[in-house]
Amino acid sequence: MNFTLDCIANTAILLIDCPDRKGIVAAIADFLYAHGANILHADQHQDNNLGLFFMRVEWDMDGFDLSREDLPLQFQPIAERLGMRWRLEYSAVRPAVAIFVSGSLHCLVDLLYRHQSGEFACTIPLVVSNHSQARPLAEFYGIPFHHVPVEQGDKTGAERVQLDLLERHGVDLVVLARYMQILSPEFVARYPQRIINVHHSFLPAFSGARPYHAAFERGVKLIGATSHYVTEVLDDGPIIEQDVTRVSHRDQLEDLMQKGRDLERVVLSRAVRWHLDHRILVYGKKTVVFD
Repeated sequence: MNFTLDCIANTAILLIDCPDRKGIVAAIADFLYAHGANILHADQHQDNNLGLFFMRVEWDMDGFDLSREDLPLQFQPIAERLGMRWRLEYSAVRPAVAIFVSGSLHCLVDLLYRHQSGEFACTIPLVVSNHSQARPLAEFYGIPFHHVPVEQGDKTGAERVQLDLLERHGVDLVVLARYMQILSPEFVARYPQRIINVHHSFLPAFSGARPYHAAFERGVKLIGATSHYVTEVLDDGPIIEQDVTRVSHRDQLEDLMQKGRDLERVVLSRAVRWHLDHRILVYGKKTVVFD
């Protein structure tokens, strides 16, 4: 029995951002109280420089007197009055996640294990790779594997196949688990803020290819990994999570790469979990990640 998945909560999650002003929290709390909500989590943040307010509220749907259809209609007047951008999510809805990978499998191994153990509230209907090494691993976990080679000079053809696969499987989120191909702007535009990448450096340092080599040549004392949403600008999307570890002059290039792989696994899995838990709000080039 998978305890985590069998006991998933039936909650609603409201995420908002709006101009900061008095009365926002009170308006939301009063609305939820009036309809019988039992608030389980509430978190907020102010960006004083921009005068913006951010909030995440999660409540139990048991005993709540508004249906999923009625809730947006009833909340809309409050949102309009306070100038909110807002969205509603439900913990019982399990999004479909596609994992893209190339030859390095450590992040894929970690994601598939965490999914099987119930850490991720999602389905994984497919693994896509431009290499074939990941096939036995995907098949071990019972997930269909699709080998889509990216021929030199025909990336458009490969992306056409990939996008067709994503559409046929109703994919909501694409995770690049060390997928070493640059996605086209057209591909990225199909999944805005729904493609998560892990980059093997502490961005913005050492962006682009071979960051461990660049870090080794520079003689850094810290190396890191970064998980971020993908935009059409390479390695420039809003950062979700980062972590670092210390290195020294004794560490060779291979040591940096080995230590970095541990960081990559953790940083990517955190970002995926927070996205699936609806804990992230994006504004400009930044993110707010709620506890």
